[in-house]
Amino acid sequence: MTPGAGTAPAPAPTRRREGAADRHGTGVGLPVWMWVPAGIGFLVIALPVLGLLWEADWAETPRLLTSDAALSALRLSLLTAAISTTLCLLLGGPLAVVLARGRINRLPRLMRGVRSVVLLPLVLPPVVGGLSLLFLLGANGLVGRGLDTAFGIFIPFSTAAVVLAQTFVAMPFLIVSLEGALRTAGERYEATAATLGASPGLAFRRVTVPLVLPGLASGLVLAFARCMGEFGATIAFAGSLEGTTRTLPLLVYLQGETDVAGAVALSLLLVVVSLVVIVVGRPRGLDGRG
Repeated sequence: MTPGAGTAPAPAPTRRREGAADRHGTGVGLPVWMWVPAGIGFLVIALPVLGLLWEADWAETPRLLTSDAALSALRLSLLTAAISTTLCLLLGGPLAVVLARGRINRLPRLMRGVRSVVLLPLVLPPVVGGLSLLFLLGANGLVGRGLDTAFGIFIPFSTAAVVLAQTFVAMPFLIVSLEGALRTAGERYEATAATLGASPGLAFRRVTVPLVLPGLASGLVLAFARCMGEFGATIAFAGSLEGTTRTLPLLVYLQGETDVAGAVALSLLLVVVSLVVIVVGRPRGLDGRG
């Protein structure tokens, strides 16, 4: 008997099982009943968007979206979200690396405490974050009083306040995504590079960064989307001044009290912008492909 004769029939059962699964459309190991709650979950998310589409006054939508107030809010939202996402990368990126790779073996509770504080904005109501920033950086705040007295710097109710509020609520999204990618990648490739003479910095740039790029891209997309949708912390810390702090979510809120059609049109604009961000970020981040 030749080697091939004994081994050739082995894959056949696997192919038959895969074919049966494909014919039933359930995939390997996916119970049929799971489609029911999955479908309900999808409808919970999709139907409210359908409600916006149903309510929209399509004849008036172009005029509403090209008004001076709408264009000003859109420009401000895109600008502040871009700046805030950059800050999330510059500050949150290193913080995620420290949380994933930090060597404080004698102080494990300290690292757990740091991680808990870092993740706090994920569970705090955004308006609480805005009030916290106000009490820190306001004219009578812990730090703001000194800034105002010594340098004449007043941050609340300015565009800088919008950026700080967005950064506060969005940075944890990037940190969680990047830290997870770093832990999944492990340290074996970095260790191999070190044995070949690479410095820690070189190993990180040449080995670790390429491995975690999908996770980093996913974190950046989530952070940018969170910045675009930020409302509570912004209105508490920055207020709603047209051209200065009134981003799209704030304008939607104001329009909802006086002009429902305008609020619906602006809401649809936010939906479109969010979808564009997700689609652009999907190939490199959300699908996990490089």
